[in-house]
Amino acid sequence: MLQSNSIKSIQSVRAALYARVSSEQQAQAGTIQSQIAAIMQRAGENGLSIDPQFRFVDEGHSGATLVRPALERLRDLAAAGGIDRLYVLCPDRLARSYAYQMLLVDELQRCGVELSFVNQELGKTPEDHLLLQVQGIMAEYERAKIIERCRRGKLHAARHGSINVLSGAPYGYRYVPLSPGSERAQYNVHLPEAAVVQQIFSWVGLERASIGQVCKRLKTLGIISPRGKDYWDRSTVWGILKNPAYKGTAAFGKTRTGPMRPRLRGGRNRHEQPRNGQSSYDLPIKEWISIAVPAMVDQSLFDAVATQLEENRQRSRQGKRGARYLLQGIIVCKSCGYAYYGKQISLSSGGGKRRDYGYYRCAGTDAYRFGGHRVCPNKQVRQDLLDQAVWNDVRSLLADPARVERELHRRLDGPDQDPQRQAHQKLNAQIDKTRRGIGRLIDAYGEGLLEKNEFEPRITSSKQRLSQLQEQLQACIDWQARARELRLVIDNLEAFSREVKAGLDQADWQTRREIIRTLVKRVEVEAEQVKIVYRVELCPFERSPDRGILHYCWRRRSSAPACRRQHQIADHAGTKRTRDVPDSSAASVG
Repeated sequence: MLQSNSIKSIQSVRAALYARVSSEQQAQAGTIQSQIAAIMQRAGENGLSIDPQFRFVDEGHSGATLVRPALERLRDLAAAGGIDRLYVLCPDRLARSYAYQMLLVDELQRCGVELSFVNQELGKTPEDHLLLQVQGIMAEYERAKIIERCRRGKLHAARHGSINVLSGAPYGYRYVPLSPGSERAQYNVHLPEAAVVQQIFSWVGLERASIGQVCKRLKTLGIISPRGKDYWDRSTVWGILKNPAYKGTAAFGKTRTGPMRPRLRGGRNRHEQPRNGQSSYDLPIKEWISIAVPAMVDQSLFDAVATQLEENRQRSRQGKRGARYLLQGIIVCKSCGYAYYGKQISLSSGGGKRRDYGYYRCAGTDAYRFGGHRVCPNKQVRQDLLDQAVWNDVRSLLADPARVERELHRRLDGPDQDPQRQAHQKLNAQIDKTRRGIGRLIDAYGEGLLEKNEFEPRITSSKQRLSQLQEQLQACIDWQARARELRLVIDNLEAFSREVKAGLDQADWQTRREIIRTLVKRVEVEAEQVKIVYRVELCPFERSPDRGILHYCWRRRSSAPACRRQHQIADHAGTKRTRDVPDSSAASVG
């Protein structure tokens, strides 16, 4: 009887695993499989099997941040009570930061998840907790030391002319790593590719060809790109022409990492939150460290190419930067994920006259970008119609802020919410009662009043009840916090709406653009309709040093605490509509 109950309790445990490697090289080498194998072996020793959907793996994600796709899914599942035990190889796989480790351990334990580290058991005594904390601090210290040692070591090696710090070689070279028979790594010239590089420099520096013409010539000659494609990207050619290694001086330290730059939206097929939360910044040429390598072109030709590129940039219309389109940078194709860009097209009108029309066009429909084959079937959209439709929708939102309130209340009052979330005191009383019952059961078992086969099902049922009550209480607390936060969102939006309502009719183009970029997160273009996804922040219209002060949007008497929390509102808030567009080449917009 005891054995059957034990087997039943083991089979009812929902086990999961979490594994992580930091670098892309580790992910490509498959080193994470060793972690998974060790975890699966430990779970098997405990009589448990882990289903594939409960295997959370982050490949190539740093432990210095909590923004990791698999970890986010794991935390969501744990909060919903979907797992009972989590296997991890060691604590630093959860996080490299001591604070993050403690946060995750505490959060998972609050959710009723039993943590099991393969290399070390999570103890119950104060000494065991102290050991875990010390290990977390040492892992954070070790990471900082590794980063600093690598940085200083690479810097020292680069100053002494070592190629090792560059690790790889650009197109036309072959990187020969350090071997027992050689003193240092080196670049070897690959003659077939070197001839292509020299031809590219000659076309631009001597024949004054543009980068687009170079790409066409390479495709005509059937030369394969560095990535194995039958066509060349302009960025690839530009990178070759700007690389100082081809004149004999490879550069180390051309960029540095820094705080993440503000951006309107995430990249195509990428997470909205980047993996490391940093951006790359170009350093001045005088700060580069030059390393001698075999040259492919002479200095005069390299300088002639640089001069020609600057001349091409000044003469090309594509070189004109700045805001030229109202929705520039926030339009995304729902079909392929590429961005839409503005384009002027001249068409014939009545009387033989030609008229310029503005269109938004998906980059995926440009066949020349993808070797002559378009990757997106979406049509282009008339610029004036889409601009007016989006501006009208933004105006209607500002004219009726209750629209946002209705949407937020719809989400807060949705079917997934606990109907008794308001009964805070009742839940606390039930939790206290359940805890007292668990204590009495333990005392009765300790005094021998209950047998083991009677104690186990009762204590399991009581713990499950306690876990459910705690989840309901946490949902209630979260709901109340969100309600307070979202009320602040609505109040700020209503205050802003009252201030700008009178000036919306007379708002100039720049003011409209700033208001749209502040309120709209993205505009998704589908085959038959356009969806506007709004971004509502707690303080969306505060003074910003990099954006200045919006016309009609700032009053000195207005003040609110800074906050970066955002709420995405779409679809049910009335932001998805369809209207007819009187043009055969444009999709319906709304």
